[in-house]
Amino acid sequence: MDYNRYYVRLRQKLDHLIRTSSRDDYASISALIGRNHAYMQQFIKRGVPKCLRDDDMGKIIDHFNISLDYFGSPDNFPNPGQEQSHNLAHNLAHILENDFEEEYVLVNVYDIEAAAGAGSVVDNNEIANKLAFKKSWIRSSSNATANDLAVITVSGDSMNPTLYDGDHILVDMTLTSLKNDGIYVLRNDDMILVKRISLNPVTKLCTIKSDNGFYESWDGCQPADLDILGRVIWMGRNI
Repeated sequence: MDYNRYYVRLRQKLDHLIRTSSRDDYASISALIGRNHAYMQQFIKRGVPKCLRDDDMGKIIDHFNISLDYFGSPDNFPNPGQEQSHNLAHNLAHILENDFEEEYVLVNVYDIEAAAGAGSVVDNNEIANKLAFKKSWIRSSSNATANDLAVITVSGDSMNPTLYDGDHILVDMTLTSLKNDGIYVLRNDDMILVKRISLNPVTKLCTIKSDNGFYESWDGCQPADLDILGRVIWMGRNI
C-alpha cells in the first residue's frame, strides 16, 4: 500500500471540505480537535504532521457529517510496483483470453450416455462440462459450429475395441443423414445408441453393427427409418 499517495489524497479532500464550508476555516477545524490555530493549515499545506490521529479524524468526520469511507483507504493505493504488476497480469490474462477465443471453440459436454450395448435411456440433457477444440481442427473435420457439436459418454462394450465404456465422443449433429459409412449416434425410442453404420451402394440399404463380434448386427435397414442424431468425429479416453 502506498501511504504517501493516500495521505496526499486525504489532505486534498480535507482542504476541499474546509474551503467549501460557509462556517469553517483552518483555525476553526484546528480548534475542533483541540490544536493550535495553525495546526490544520500546516497539516494540509506542508504535510506536518504526516497523518492525523484516529480520534481527530473521527471528530472531523462527525463535524462534516460525512461517511467513514469519504477519505478512502490505503488499500485503494497500491505501491507503484504492485500496481504495475497487477496491470501486467490483467493485460496478459486479457491477451491470453483473446488468443484462446481466436484459436479454440468450447463444446458442451452433456450428461448423456450413448450405449455401446443394449441401450441407454435418455433422462436429461444437462451440460456437465465443456471441452476445448482447436478451431482449425474442427474446420478440417466438420462444417459444424459449437452449437452443432456435443460431447457425450460411451456406455457398454459393444463397440470394443474401437470405443470403450467411459470414452468421450464428439458428435457432429449436422450429419443426420447417412451419406458415408461411419460411427453414428442413433435414437431408438427413448434409447441412445452408438453403432457403426455402412451403406450398400447397390441396394441402398444399410447395416447397423457393433465392432465387438459378440453382438449381433442388423442388415437390410432403410436409412430413412433411422433417427440419426449425428456422426462421431472424435473420441477421447482416460488412461
